[in-house]
Amino acid sequence: MALHFLVESSGSAAVGDIVSLTGAEAKHAAVVRRLRVGETVTIGDGAGTWLDGAVTDVSATRVDVRVTGRVEADAPSTRLVLVQALAKGDRDELAVQAACELGVDEVVPWQASRSISRWEGPKAVKGRERWGAIVREASKQAHRAWVPEVSAPLSTGQLIARAEGQRMLVLDPTASTRLSSIKTDGRDLVLVVGPEGGITPEELAKFEAAGAERVRLGETVLRTSTAGPAAIAVLSAALGRW
Repeated sequence: MALHFLVESSGSAAVGDIVSLTGAEAKHAAVVRRLRVGETVTIGDGAGTWLDGAVTDVSATRVDVRVTGRVEADAPSTRLVLVQALAKGDRDELAVQAACELGVDEVVPWQASRSISRWEGPKAVKGRERWGAIVREASKQAHRAWVPEVSAPLSTGQLIARAEGQRMLVLDPTASTRLSSIKTDGRDLVLVVGPEGGITPEELAKFEAAGAERVRLGETVLRTSTAGPAAIAVLSAALGRW
């Protein structure tokens, strides 16, 4: 499969136009992947535009690609939103990366009661930027036409208010309903994953009072780094994406 690159300004390009990779994308293409003139690549703008093209010129700071084909990919009618609790180490980042590759449409950092990691002030800005970079690279790896959005971190109260009109599914290993039994109804699916210590009873009560459904994946308890991606895979199948 051809290498895939992201150029936000490529959305207006037509067949025959030249699209240029610059900055980090050019360095990755020319220096790391050693692209040569004549090779084929794909380029996306992260918002549904998919371009096929052939490399016409290569330097360390600029790679030119002539567009040979253009496709517009529709945005999903039912969106998958991962609410990932902040976790220690890189466990939350691993979850975000895998979920993006598996098809999530938006990622929401959640400051849960038991989150050891705390995003406050400048750290919140830096953390969101870090997750955004992870999502971007994972989208390129997975050849996604739409790059998921990384929202600002939310508290439990903010999360409940944000999910109004959407269907909130809270992963809870003690729940009686299996995620695989869920029937989609057209509403966006907001999947809530807790931190290492789990979701507190108080948080669960607030979610349920707001209309959320508690669901479980199976008989085992998954880590916060794997629960979200596993659930996204299940929901992707339920939505007919797979």
